[in-house]
Amino acid sequence: VHSTQNTINVTNSTDTIATLPYQLAAVRNQQSEQVITHIGYTVSFNPEWNIPNWVAYVLTKEETMGTEPRAKHFLPDPQITNNPVVTSDYSHSGYDRGHMAPAADMKWSKQAMQESFYMTNMCPQNHSINAGDWKDLEEFGRDLAVQYDSIYIVCGPIVHSTEHTIGQERSIVVPEAFFKAFLRPTPNGWSAIAYRMPNAPSNQPLMTYMHTIDEIENEIGIDLFYLLPDSIETIIEADYTISDWTIQHD
Repeated sequence: VHSTQNTINVTNSTDTIATLPYQLAAVRNQQSEQVITHIGYTVSFNPEWNIPNWVAYVLTKEETMGTEPRAKHFLPDPQITNNPVVTSDYSHSGYDRGHMAPAADMKWSKQAMQESFYMTNMCPQNHSINAGDWKDLEEFGRDLAVQYDSIYIVCGPIVHSTEHTIGQERSIVVPEAFFKAFLRPTPNGWSAIAYRMPNAPSNQPLMTYMHTIDEIENEIGIDLFYLLPDSIETIIEADYTISDWTIQHD
Protein backbone atom coordinates (compact mmCIF):
# COMPACT_ATOMS: atom_id res chain seq x y z
CA VAL A 1 0.00 0.00 0.00
CA HIS A 2 2.74 2.42 0.99
CA SER A 3 5.31 3.47 -1.58
CA THR A 4 8.40 5.65 -1.47
CA GLN A 5 7.81 7.07 -4.94
CA ASN A 6 8.43 10.80 -5.00
CA THR A 7 5.91 11.83 -7.63
CA ILE A 8 2.14 12.09 -7.66
CA ASN A 9 0.43 10.71 -10.75
CA VAL A 10 -2.06 13.43 -11.62
CA THR A 11 -3.09 11.92 -14.93
CA ASN A 12 -5.02 9.12 -13.27
CA SER A 13 -6.19 10.31 -9.90
CA THR A 14 -7.87 7.00 -9.06
CA ASP A 15 -4.42 5.40 -8.82
CA THR A 16 -2.63 8.09 -6.88
CA ILE A 17 -3.16 6.72 -3.39
CA ALA A 18 -1.32 3.55 -4.34
CA THR A 19 1.74 5.64 -5.23
CA LEU A 20 1.92 7.74 -2.10
CA PRO A 21 4.96 9.99 -1.90
CA TYR A 22 6.35 9.93 1.60
CA GLN A 23 7.81 13.36 0.90
CA LEU A 24 4.45 15.07 1.48
CA ALA A 25 5.96 18.13 3.12
CA ALA A 26 9.20 20.10 2.95
CA VAL A 27 10.60 22.46 5.57
CA ARG A 28 11.06 25.88 3.95
CA ASN A 29 12.63 27.76 6.83
CA GLN A 30 15.63 26.78 8.91
CA GLN A 31 14.08 24.23 11.25
CA SER A 32 16.29 21.26 12.00
CA GLU A 33 14.99 17.91 10.87
CA GLN A 34 15.71 14.21 10.81
CA VAL A 35 13.30 12.48 8.44
CA ILE A 36 12.35 9.03 9.73
CA THR A 37 10.19 6.56 7.80
CA HIS A 38 8.14 4.04 9.74
CA ILE A 39 5.77 1.49 8.28
CA GLY A 40 2.69 3.65 8.76
CA TYR A 41 3.95 7.22 8.69
CA THR A 42 6.93 9.44 8.04
CA VAL A 43 8.06 12.05 10.55
CA SER A 44 10.29 15.08 10.19
CA PHE A 45 11.67 15.14 13.73
CA ASN A 46 13.17 18.37 15.05
CA PRO A 47 16.09 17.52 17.37
CA GLU A 48 16.23 21.10 18.66
CA TRP A 49 12.56 21.17 19.63
CA ASN A 50 12.34 17.43 20.42
CA ILE A 51 8.98 17.26 18.66
CA PRO A 52 8.04 16.70 15.00
CA ASN A 53 8.06 19.41 12.37
CA TRP A 54 5.44 17.32 10.57
CA VAL A 55 4.05 13.82 10.33
CA ALA A 56 2.68 12.51 7.01
CA TYR A 57 0.89 9.36 5.93
CA VAL A 58 -1.92 7.97 3.83
CA LEU A 59 -4.99 6.42 5.42
CA THR A 60 -7.08 3.95 3.45
CA LYS A 61 -10.58 2.67 4.02
CA GLU A 62 -9.22 -0.83 4.61
CA GLU A 63 -6.78 0.41 7.25
CA THR A 64 -9.59 1.99 9.28
CA MET A 65 -11.07 -1.48 9.67
CA GLY A 66 -7.99 -2.92 11.38
CA THR A 67 -8.37 -4.76 14.67
CA GLU A 68 -4.95 -4.40 16.29
CA PRO A 69 -5.46 -3.34 19.94
CA ARG A 70 -4.06 -0.06 21.18
CA ALA A 71 -0.46 -0.28 22.37
CA LYS A 72 0.20 0.23 26.06
CA HIS A 73 3.67 1.74 26.19
CA PHE A 74 5.28 4.91 24.82
CA LEU A 75 8.78 4.17 23.56
CA PRO A 76 11.87 6.11 22.46
CA ASP A 77 12.30 6.02 18.70
CA PRO A 78 15.16 3.59 17.96
CA GLN A 79 16.19 5.71 14.96
CA ILE A 80 17.10 8.59 17.28
CA THR A 81 20.54 7.55 18.47
CA ASN A 82 21.54 10.73 20.30
CA ASN A 83 19.65 11.33 23.54
CA PRO A 84 16.14 10.29 22.43
CA VAL A 85 12.98 11.61 24.06
CA VAL A 86 11.54 9.14 26.58
CA THR A 87 8.09 8.93 28.09
CA SER A 88 9.20 10.18 31.51
CA ASP A 89 10.11 13.53 29.93
CA TYR A 90 6.37 14.24 29.90
CA SER A 91 5.72 13.06 33.46
CA HIS A 92 4.16 15.69 35.77
CA SER A 93 4.36 18.27 32.96
CA GLY A 94 0.64 18.97 32.80
CA TYR A 95 0.58 17.95 29.14
CA ASP A 96 -0.51 14.76 27.39
CA ARG A 97 1.73 12.77 25.07
CA GLY A 98 -0.29 13.86 22.06
CA HIS A 99 -0.13 11.59 19.01
CA MET A 100 0.29 13.30 15.65
CA ALA A 101 -0.37 10.10 13.66
CA PRO A 102 -3.13 8.70 15.90
CA ALA A 103 -2.99 5.14 17.19
CA ALA A 104 -6.50 4.50 15.85
CA ASP A 105 -5.19 5.15 12.31
CA MET A 106 -2.55 2.45 12.77
CA LYS A 107 -4.63 -0.51 13.96
CA TRP A 108 -4.10 -2.32 10.64
CA SER A 109 -0.69 -3.62 11.76
CA LYS A 110 0.97 -4.53 15.05
CA GLN A 111 4.19 -2.85 13.92
CA ALA A 112 2.36 0.28 12.76
CA MET A 113 0.56 0.46 16.12
CA GLN A 114 3.76 0.06 18.12
CA GLU A 115 5.60 2.66 16.03
CA SER A 116 2.76 5.14 16.49
CA PHE A 117 3.75 5.17 20.17
CA TYR A 118 7.31 6.29 19.46
CA MET A 119 8.06 9.60 21.15
CA THR A 120 9.03 11.16 17.81
CA ASN A 121 5.29 11.05 17.01
CA MET A 122 4.35 12.98 20.16
CA CYS A 123 3.88 16.62 21.11
CA PRO A 124 2.99 18.16 24.47
CA GLN A 125 -0.76 18.58 24.08
CA ASN A 126 -3.38 20.12 26.31
CA HIS A 127 -5.57 17.31 27.61
CA SER A 128 -8.79 19.14 26.77
CA ILE A 129 -8.12 19.14 23.03
CA ASN A 130 -6.28 15.80 23.00
CA ALA A 131 -9.38 14.11 24.40
CA GLY A 132 -11.83 16.51 22.75
CA ASP A 133 -11.62 18.57 19.56
CA TRP A 134 -8.34 17.03 18.31
CA LYS A 135 -9.79 13.56 18.85
CA ASP A 136 -12.90 14.63 16.93
CA LEU A 137 -10.66 15.78 14.07
CA GLU A 138 -8.87 12.43 14.06
CA GLU A 139 -12.20 10.63 13.88
CA PHE A 140 -13.25 12.93 11.05
CA GLY A 141 -10.12 11.89 9.15
CA ARG A 142 -11.09 8.24 9.47
CA ASP A 143 -14.61 9.03 8.28
CA LEU A 144 -13.08 10.75 5.24
CA ALA A 145 -10.94 7.70 4.48
CA VAL A 146 -13.98 5.46 4.63
CA GLN A 147 -16.05 7.72 2.40
CA TYR A 148 -13.38 8.53 -0.17
CA ASP A 149 -11.41 5.25 0.03
CA SER A 150 -8.11 7.00 0.83
CA ILE A 151 -6.86 10.31 2.18
CA TYR A 152 -3.49 12.04 2.42
CA ILE A 153 -2.79 13.52 5.86
CA VAL A 154 -0.06 15.87 7.08
CA CYS A 155 -0.16 17.20 10.64
CA GLY A 156 2.09 18.70 13.27
CA PRO A 157 2.76 21.50 15.73
CA ILE A 158 2.67 25.25 15.24
CA VAL A 159 5.59 26.85 17.08
CA HIS A 160 6.17 30.59 17.34
CA SER A 161 8.29 30.59 20.48
CA THR A 162 10.62 27.97 21.93
CA GLU A 163 10.61 29.44 25.43
CA HIS A 164 7.82 27.25 26.82
CA THR A 165 9.28 23.79 27.36
CA ILE A 166 8.87 20.63 29.41
CA GLY A 167 11.22 17.73 30.10
CA GLN A 168 13.52 16.57 32.83
CA GLU A 169 16.57 15.65 30.79
CA ARG A 170 15.99 17.73 27.66
CA SER A 171 13.88 20.68 26.55
CA ILE A 172 10.72 19.70 24.70
CA VAL A 173 9.02 22.69 23.10
CA VAL A 174 5.32 23.16 23.85
CA PRO A 175 3.50 24.23 20.65
CA GLU A 176 1.06 27.14 20.59
CA ALA A 177 -1.25 25.21 18.26
CA PHE A 178 -1.52 22.25 15.89
CA PHE A 179 -2.42 21.81 12.23
CA LYS A 180 -3.85 18.95 10.23
CA ALA A 181 -4.14 19.05 6.44
CA PHE A 182 -6.12 16.70 4.22
CA LEU A 183 -5.69 16.07 0.48
CA ARG A 184 -7.67 13.80 -1.82
CA PRO A 185 -8.25 13.28 -5.52
CA THR A 186 -11.70 14.20 -6.83
CA PRO A 187 -13.43 13.46 -10.14
CA ASN A 188 -12.38 16.96 -11.23
CA GLY A 189 -8.80 16.90 -9.94
CA TRP A 190 -7.70 17.50 -6.34
CA SER A 191 -9.07 19.09 -3.18
CA ALA A 192 -7.36 20.09 0.06
CA ILE A 193 -8.30 21.63 3.40
CA ALA A 194 -6.50 22.41 6.66
CA TYR A 195 -7.43 22.79 10.31
CA ARG A 196 -5.68 24.89 12.94
CA MET A 197 -6.35 24.15 16.61
CA PRO A 198 -4.90 26.11 19.58
CA ASN A 199 -3.07 24.06 22.20
CA ALA A 200 -5.50 25.20 24.89
CA PRO A 201 -8.87 24.15 26.30
CA SER A 202 -11.53 24.49 23.64
CA ASN A 203 -14.82 22.93 22.64
CA GLN A 204 -15.87 24.16 19.20
CA PRO A 205 -17.38 22.69 16.03
CA LEU A 206 -14.65 21.48 13.68
CA MET A 207 -15.66 24.03 11.06
CA THR A 208 -14.43 26.69 13.49
CA TYR A 209 -10.87 25.52 12.83
CA MET A 210 -11.00 25.42 9.01
CA HIS A 211 -8.23 27.18 7.05
CA THR A 212 -6.72 27.14 3.61
CA ILE A 213 -3.48 25.27 3.06
CA ASP A 214 -1.81 28.58 2.17
CA GLU A 215 -2.74 30.09 5.54
CA ILE A 216 -1.19 27.17 7.40
CA GLU A 217 1.91 27.08 5.20
CA ASN A 218 2.54 30.77 5.73
CA GLU A 219 2.40 30.28 9.49
CA ILE A 220 4.50 27.14 9.83
CA GLY A 221 7.04 27.68 7.06
CA ILE A 222 6.44 24.22 5.59
CA ASP A 223 5.41 23.46 2.02
CA LEU A 224 2.59 20.93 2.16
CA PHE A 225 1.81 18.66 -0.79
CA TYR A 226 4.66 20.27 -2.71
CA LEU A 227 4.98 17.41 -5.17
CA LEU A 228 1.75 18.38 -6.89
CA PRO A 229 2.34 20.39 -10.06
CA ASP A 230 2.36 24.11 -9.31
CA SER A 231 -0.69 24.70 -11.49
CA ILE A 232 -2.74 22.39 -9.27
CA GLU A 233 -1.08 23.26 -5.95
CA THR A 234 -1.65 26.99 -6.38
CA ILE A 235 -5.38 26.55 -6.91
CA ILE A 236 -6.22 24.02 -4.20
CA GLU A 237 -4.07 25.63 -1.52
CA ALA A 238 -5.57 29.10 -1.93
CA ASP A 239 -9.11 28.06 -1.05
CA TYR A 240 -11.16 25.08 0.03
CA THR A 241 -14.51 23.68 -1.04
CA ILE A 242 -16.52 22.64 2.01
CA SER A 243 -18.71 20.30 -0.03
CA ASP A 244 -15.59 18.26 -0.87
CA TRP A 245 -15.16 17.57 2.84
CA THR A 246 -18.66 16.63 3.91
CA ILE A 247 -19.40 13.22 5.35
CA GLN A 248 -22.42 11.53 3.80
CA HIS A 249 -24.30 9.50 6.37
CA ASP A 250 -26.64 6.67 5.40
